[in-house]
This record gives sequence, structure tokens and C-alpha cells, in this order.
Amino acid sequence: MRFRSPRRRGAAIVEFAVIGPVFLFLVIALIVGGIGIFRYQEVASLAREGARYASVRGTKYQQVTGNTAATPTDVFNDVISPGAVALDPTQLTYDVSWLGGSKQQGGQVTVKVTYQWIPEAFLGGITLSSTSTMTITY
Repeated sequence: MRFRSPRRRGAAIVEFAVIGPVFLFLVIALIVGGIGIFRYQEVASLAREGARYASVRGTKYQQVTGNTAATPTDVFNDVISPGAVALDPTQLTYDVSWLGGSKQQGGQVTVKVTYQWIPEAFLGGITLSSTSTMTITY
């Protein structure tokens, strides 16, 4: 028969009361941080895909196909909006600009996507932003 000291009674509960909240906070912080990284990766991907889309739809594309060259609205409607499946569209903004305003082959297009993320733990808003610049190839 094992003898227990009466002084140690309830010690596990007290230890858990001290460590439990810290552990729970770290687990929640890890999950929310992972979601934030996922959101940023999606914003960066949207910027890259938007720049790629605009870089192959310049004035040469317009001459060869008879379709109009890409506009900022086209980039949003054809790439950014359909690709933003895990983002709140009301918190998403974008900016598409061509260097010197020209969509000529060899020029550059820049797409900036910004997302105002409110973490699931209600810690305040964080602005996630990514910019991608590509050379117009077509």
C-alpha cells in the first residue's frame, strides 16, 4: 500500500490552473498565426496571378486576338475575385498600374493586393499587402 502525504493533495489542480491558460493561449496563438500566414500567402498569390494575367494581355495581345488589352477591372474580375475563395471580398482592395501608362511589350505592370484581416481571436485588424511586378510579354 502506497502512502500519500496529505500536504500534496490538490497540487495537480493548482499546477494545471497555472499552466493550463498559458498552454491554451499558445495553442490558440499558433492556430491564429497559421491562419494569418495562410491569408498572406493567398494575397501574395493573387498579386502574382494578377500581374501574370496582365503581362500576357498587353497591346500585342490586342492586335493578335482582337480582344481588348487587360484593364484593372479585367484583372479583378478574371483573376483576383475568383481566386479569393478564403478571403472576405469586402476587405479586399487592389491596384493595377502600368509603368508610364503603356501596355506595350517590354513595359511593366504592377499589381498590388491589400486585405484587411481581422484575426479570428479578435486581436484587432492587420493589413496584409503584396505587390507583384512583371514585364509585359504579349
